[in-house]
Amino acid sequence: MAFKTSLMFCTILLYSLLTRTFAHQQPLKTYIIQLHPDAMSESLFASKLHWHLSVLEKTVDDPSLRLLYSYHSAMEGFAARLSEPELELMRKLRHVVAIRPDRAHKLHTTYSYKFLGLSPNDENGAWVRSGFGRGSIIGVLDTGVWPESPSFDDRDMPPVPKKWRGVCQSGEDFNGANCNRKLIGARFFSKGHSVASLSPSEDDVSEYLSPRDSHGHGTHTASTAAGSAVPMASVLGNGAGTARGMAPGAHIAIYKVCWFSGCYSSDILAAMDEAIRDGVDILSLSLGGFPIPLYDDSIAIGSFRAMEHKISVICAAGNNGPIANSVANVAPWVATIGASTLDRKFPAVVHMGNGKIVYGESVYPGTSHEKRLEIVYLTGGDRGSNYCFNGSLPRNKVQGKMVVCDRGVNGRAEKGQVVKEAGGAAMILANTEINMEEDSIDAHVLPATLIGYSESIQLKSYINSTRRPMGRIIFGGTVIGRARGPSVAQFSSRGPSFMDPVIPKPDVIAPGVNIIAAWPQNLGPSALPEDSRRVNFTIMSGTSMSCPHVGGLAALIRSAHPKWSPAAIKSALMTTADVTDHYGKPIMDGDKPAGILAMGAGHVNPVRAIEPGLIYDITPNEYIMHLCSIRYTKSEIFTITHRNVSCQDMMKNNKGFSLNYPSISVIFKSGMTSKMVIRRVTNVGEPKSTYAVKVVAPEGVKVRVKPRRLSFSRSNQSLTYRVWFILKKSSGSKQGRFSQGQLTWMNLKDNKVKIQSPILVTKSTSKN
Repeated sequence: MAFKTSLMFCTILLYSLLTRTFAHQQPLKTYIIQLHPDAMSESLFASKLHWHLSVLEKTVDDPSLRLLYSYHSAMEGFAARLSEPELELMRKLRHVVAIRPDRAHKLHTTYSYKFLGLSPNDENGAWVRSGFGRGSIIGVLDTGVWPESPSFDDRDMPPVPKKWRGVCQSGEDFNGANCNRKLIGARFFSKGHSVASLSPSEDDVSEYLSPRDSHGHGTHTASTAAGSAVPMASVLGNGAGTARGMAPGAHIAIYKVCWFSGCYSSDILAAMDEAIRDGVDILSLSLGGFPIPLYDDSIAIGSFRAMEHKISVICAAGNNGPIANSVANVAPWVATIGASTLDRKFPAVVHMGNGKIVYGESVYPGTSHEKRLEIVYLTGGDRGSNYCFNGSLPRNKVQGKMVVCDRGVNGRAEKGQVVKEAGGAAMILANTEINMEEDSIDAHVLPATLIGYSESIQLKSYINSTRRPMGRIIFGGTVIGRARGPSVAQFSSRGPSFMDPVIPKPDVIAPGVNIIAAWPQNLGPSALPEDSRRVNFTIMSGTSMSCPHVGGLAALIRSAHPKWSPAAIKSALMTTADVTDHYGKPIMDGDKPAGILAMGAGHVNPVRAIEPGLIYDITPNEYIMHLCSIRYTKSEIFTITHRNVSCQDMMKNNKGFSLNYPSISVIFKSGMTSKMVIRRVTNVGEPKSTYAVKVVAPEGVKVRVKPRRLSFSRSNQSLTYRVWFILKKSSGSKQGRFSQGQLTWMNLKDNKVKIQSPILVTKSTSKN
């Protein structure tokens, strides 16, 4: 027996030695290794770092050289470089819960605060009632910050909150003196990026190995969330006014996680880990990718831990619209933000030689390109001339002319640089069918305008109708209030989510098209390396811009109600959102009214959100029950929550459970004809108040609510109601897979106080 045991031990030892020898010859990749949180208590280590190194030492000879990060707050575990054989050894270790490969995520104003109804002079407004967000700390995970920007001036800012435990990390061209009472902390996380990325190309902007921003995106988003007031701000004279963030009194903490090759999940998780310990109140993440299961999603896992620490996590929905099922960052404990338009336009029309005009937009400075130019649109061949690829435009064909470039493939501003380098005098950027009439504009390096798809058809028809088409661009400056707004941005990602079809996403929409905000001095307003112009502000579009808008609004609500949970803050934003535009008409999604899968509960309205009347609150345990209800396994739930639960026991003790979400989603599987959901509302308004229900039923569905009135006798009192959904017998396939409605609780004393929940009914052919 002893001989067999010795032989087995020698075999294992030999296997391990051979594996390690072979591993040294294998390429290394970064993995995030999640450990059981209770396992360290069984060991005698001075710190979690020592424990993590000891685990890593079981598979590699040089653990300190392979370890990238040791996580303590956002997750229990570490990030390390492993070969394939080492990975297999790691999977067999006792306390390893899950292993995930490092993933690269992508990065998804002078007027928008006015558009949202925020005013420093309104004594009953959200700014004054929240103290402009004073006392709240917004953590921004992005490309860093340009601290010298006037948007981060700390004049009139209160002292740094006593709870703050963060640092101002020194690095390349950045030190402690760059932080102040506005910008109270800054860190950078580059280990995941540095081991995964090739060296930047000559065309890339040089990186700062510090919290300093070399790309502009992070400076733009941070100032959108909580930038100080900056008078006379504009982009090359356009959109002039006073720039302010959504929470101008809030403090900002910067976590630089994004670099020239993207944002790696190991770096993001490390930033969330530090942010939780630093003491932030809000986390704004304008980054993400395509949707993945929650148990594989480092942002979902880290944000669950943040939520448990009372931190609101605000995430961009993504820019993959209008494709269905494209919405990202869909965990029910985060706020998922889509993008909307403003009612501000920057007209730059093209006067064609046939006397007709096509509408376009631009922030290029000037009133007109007076000289009439020949218009050229180069097609045919395989050089991509119609897209204005680098090197695709023959100088003899475009010199001194106005060049038409189709949108797509390469960057919009890049196309203008290509035209300029080829000798072109101006550019017309033409939307294709995929972009339709979406009008995300740029600060181009030459006279240029962006035209919609229908306009591009008109323009190309004119070009084909004559031997020498002519035209000139007339720049019209800034026009406010004449266009309908808000509407859903074409690029904003759409639901439903495959990862969690029970929760409609996005949650809300917020301004994300042509947003003017702060910009670093190392870049021109187009962000192109060749652009030598320097500005303090530029214009950008994306759900990346929408996300910090809501991050700032969440800070306002938290300052007004410091004891509220992240779920309560999200509820206030969702149940008070607008479903009509500033003309009182339905918010549009292209040429049709927007639905819940495009705009969520609607467009944020901070004036109403600051005092919503009622809230839908959710506890961490209820999120776990929700994961059980959508059939996540015990190990998958443990990976996300670090909690060992029995779904069978939880669901047995909570029969009829449905997550207390502000929106209501019902899925009718094949053969089902009725379903009941329960909701719980908490009174955060007048102590004695009564609400009556009003329902707009989805087509083909009968809706019953009981009780139909909710009478509260005190503040913070919670009452429940039930909603029955019954499919009508005539309900058939003609009505489509989705139907929508709305449930509203109206305050009988004050009709202005109404709490709205969108209803989504899904008819599924599946029985599972």
